Amino acid sequence: MNGPPPIRPHVSATSARGFAHVDTWIFDLDNTLYPHEARVWPQVDERITLYIADLFGLDGLSARALQKYFYHRYGTTLRALIEEYGIDPYDFLDFAHDIDHSDIALNTALGEAIERLPGRRLILTNGSRKHAENVARKIGILDHFEDVFDIVASDFVPKPERRAYERFLERHGVDPERSAMFEDIAKNLVVPHDLGMTTILIIPKTIDPFRESFEQEAVEAPHIDHITNELSSFLRDRVGPAKGIDIGADAPSDPESGQADTGS
Repeated sequence: MNGPPPIRPHVSATSARGFAHVDTWIFDLDNTLYPHEARVWPQVDERITLYIADLFGLDGLSARALQKYFYHRYGTTLRALIEEYGIDPYDFLDFAHDIDHSDIALNTALGEAIERLPGRRLILTNGSRKHAENVARKIGILDHFEDVFDIVASDFVPKPERRAYERFLERHGVDPERSAMFEDIAKNLVVPHDLGMTTILIIPKTIDPFRESFEQEAVEAPHIDHITNELSSFLRDRVGPAKGIDIGADAPSDPESGQADTGS
């Protein structure tokens, strides 16, 4: 599998929306708030395959193929199983997220960067609240978030469907034009950008062998304002300490070169 193209740690489009106006900070969970070395998603992915194998009496390879078909057609395997087979979603979520958290490292730098963000901080995930809280607690960042909006709160409608974001905005009284959204999958930022959010794509520093290549690409597109492979330093360098200072795409990100990062 081809890995993500090498980029500078922080890249911004020349016309990127900034952060000076932002008072609500919205973060995806999986592969956004932790690196792939934490081995969270591979375990969840494997558990989903096992669930399908048991549900349909399939061998591992067949179950995996069906899982990926569901994912590409419905956005999440859970959505497919609810709509086509009427499964109990709570049983599915409990099974899929019954994982080992021992490889998740405490990230003090990320915690400090999130804590300094001015305004509200929320997690918006296609996973369950329990999963998000377990992972965020292990990273050491849970206490910095006001709440978690999970797939249950979304009535099992996943990102990137517009209804998922609209339900989130309504539930938490969020003004999208004063918000920033951090996500690891480019297509999940189309609707947030359309709604007026500043959008930040998180890509891995190194190739993640457990994810598809399109999920790791540094996509340069009109709906992507910023790209980074290091979230904590991005929050520190691009947002600024304490006051959410918008240094924007025109400011130097490399003190030695004096050149701004751009997406072009």
